[in-house]
Amino acid sequence: MKKMTVRILRFDPETDRESHWETYTITVNDGARVLHVLHTIHDEIDPTLEYRYCCGSGQCGSCAVRVNGEPTLACMEEARNNSSIEPLKLTVKKDLVVDLIPTLETIASIKPCDELVMPKRSEIDAMRPLKDCIECLCCVTVCPAVGVTEFPGPTMMRQEMRLALDPRDRADRVTEAVKDRLFSCTSCQACWKICPKGIEMPAKAIERLRALANRKGYTLPRHQEVAALIKETGRSVPRTGPTFLEQVGEVIEPYGPVKATVGFFIGCMYNMRQVQSALDAMEVLRRNGIRVIIPEEQVCCGSPLIRTGQLSIIDSLKQRNIETFRSRGIDTVLTMCAGCGSTLKNDYTTPFEVMDFNEILTKYGIEPPARLPIRATYHDPCHLLRGQGIHDQPRKLLRQVVDLVEMPSICCGSGGGVRSGVPEEAAALGARRGEDIAKTGAEFVITSCPFCEFHISGHTDRPVRHVATVLLEGYQKQDRKNCSCKKE
Repeated sequence: MKKMTVRILRFDPETDRESHWETYTITVNDGARVLHVLHTIHDEIDPTLEYRYCCGSGQCGSCAVRVNGEPTLACMEEARNNSSIEPLKLTVKKDLVVDLIPTLETIASIKPCDELVMPKRSEIDAMRPLKDCIECLCCVTVCPAVGVTEFPGPTMMRQEMRLALDPRDRADRVTEAVKDRLFSCTSCQACWKICPKGIEMPAKAIERLRALANRKGYTLPRHQEVAALIKETGRSVPRTGPTFLEQVGEVIEPYGPVKATVGFFIGCMYNMRQVQSALDAMEVLRRNGIRVIIPEEQVCCGSPLIRTGQLSIIDSLKQRNIETFRSRGIDTVLTMCAGCGSTLKNDYTTPFEVMDFNEILTKYGIEPPARLPIRATYHDPCHLLRGQGIHDQPRKLLRQVVDLVEMPSICCGSGGGVRSGVPEEAAALGARRGEDIAKTGAEFVITSCPFCEFHISGHTDRPVRHVATVLLEGYQKQDRKNCSCKKE
């Protein structure tokens, strides 16, 4: 048995004008779940506490709540001391009970065909990754698009895709999904990472629906323009000046002993738009013993096409990029674009290891930079945090050079084709990110993605920097210090 203290957000519409926190100290068994805590409070302290539960084994989804801000199933989440328990971000009926009906009513039901059609084994297998939803609605409450648009949410799209695969259903699910703002998903993957059943809704449902929509001619005009540009130039953004590849040679040697040799996959944005960030990264790598090989034949990784369902040339892009690095005998490919890194790791099958800039520097260690008198906040790119599982590495690097203050890890709105295809949604999400940044009191925003760099800079008055640029500024300060000491 162990004693613990928790706080619960309470609300009774008959007596309360607004929600308020109440704190409870209880004794529960070792290994108790949050649901056991709620039972104990209800049975031993306050029988007026209201919450939902049914199966108690993670199969019904009825006990979904937020624990320390994260949606989860109360019956599956281990209880911890000093935890906060809140209702999901839906209309609260009382205490931890929310109104599920308006959202559940938007989930499509099968429309049976006139004649009985039995699904084939291959069709059953295709539906399998999508059928385990328990309709807990955790995913809906973390979806950034739901908060700023009429997008119904990821589980509704999951159901549309499941029914689109089912031969027993006669409805045009693709057209329905397009009407329900299919292209509003930012591919942030928050829904997948929070799902108790691990359903990969962006990849297995939304991107597949977008591919079906593409065959029906529903792809957004701006997304078609991006696809045409990639076919024509190999890049997803147009030239705005000298490119990165035009300013560097094929091999960049480090200043000192070689710790490792990597191939550099530059990506479209760092090659064409955010060129200085890429040049800064090369300088940081040189100072830290990393030899960099930069093949000029590389092209777009295909992420903008995969996310928007335009798959006709994806295989050729993959083959070209893989062969470009394989032919040089490169066994480690470095990325500094979160989207490119996630695509190479998750959508390609490569004969080489793919590592992010932050992973490489953390693995081999860095020369200590001088500290900068800066209070900064770090924005987690969705395709780095959730797409690659990289959270600690950039923070470990940055804490050596700046005072770092945290903010919530929420999508800025630049991904999934939303910035180009649904700009009003991207702007709304960018504005929210700007508000989060302002609350931190930080002087700088640091990130590790060109799309985040570019997009966030339009929604905050703080300078936005890549991790590499901040490290380089620390090294430049150290060099000035060393030079001054030598003169003395």
